[in-house]
Amino acid sequence: MMWSETSIAGALATEYFNRKYLVVVPNCNWTGYECDLLVVTNDLRIIDVEIKISRADLKADAKKEKWWHREFKGYTDPVEHFKDGRLVSITRDRLTEDTARSWPPKAWKHYYAMPAAIWTDDLIDALPSPMSGVLLLDRDKGGRLTISTRRRATPCREAGKIAAAQAVDIARLASLRMWAALKRQEAA
Repeated sequence: MMWSETSIAGALATEYFNRKYLVVVPNCNWTGYECDLLVVTNDLRIIDVEIKISRADLKADAKKEKWWHREFKGYTDPVEHFKDGRLVSITRDRLTEDTARSWPPKAWKHYYAMPAAIWTDDLIDALPSPMSGVLLLDRDKGGRLTISTRRRATPCREAGKIAAAQAVDIARLASLRMWAALKRQEAA
């Protein structure tokens, strides 16, 4: 079977997160960073799911901004730039201190989801955080979807619950996207 981000997201929303969670929104920036699936649990916590369809895509994820806290530390001393003996510019570089994050901002749990066929155990070292869980999707011999947990996500104890009004905003976004998709389908 050929997997796509959409087919994996749909399988997770309808099979894995179905009945256990309040709302699942694809391609959402609500946390301040893009996540492929934003899941709101019944007790109003956020689960961030990144969907990967290749090993290279998974390995590149560690460079994403959501995995780094950048603290501004100031500027370097000014550097004067001359051309033909004349001052043409003065530059200063920003100084930052980068600290790796264990969880994306606002996330209670974080998962990677991908086809089981691309997973190899050495990829565990490519994950940006040892706190991230791994979900593997496959089809059994009868063609039925299976979703297995290769590694459980570790909850972030500091991640607070969202307010009820925030959950309503996220649900509104999911509803508006559903109606837009139905409108596109009807037009096609």
